[in-house]
Amino acid sequence: MIIRLAARFLITLTIYSRLYCHLCEDMLNALKKLQAVHRFDLEIIDIDEDATLRERFNADVPVLARGEQIICKHFYNEQAIADILHDG
Repeated sequence: MIIRLAARFLITLTIYSRLYCHLCEDMLNALKKLQAVHRFDLEIIDIDEDATLRERFNADVPVLARGEQIICKHFYNEQAIADILHDG
């Protein structure tokens, strides 16, 4: 399942996650709060619905990316995300 929480801004961040993952929920909640301050689109992808993504990210979720660039894994990294959002 792919969920887009967006208003079509210039920056799109993608969170690769899975159901019942507390780290995924923590990162998603932090990103939703950040969306109230910074303008970016957020795409949520459940890796368990795609065998290739599951193989690639299985032990690393949540993974936050912008395109092919990995921003952070496992935990919300405020500085890494801020760098992406400010650099555009």
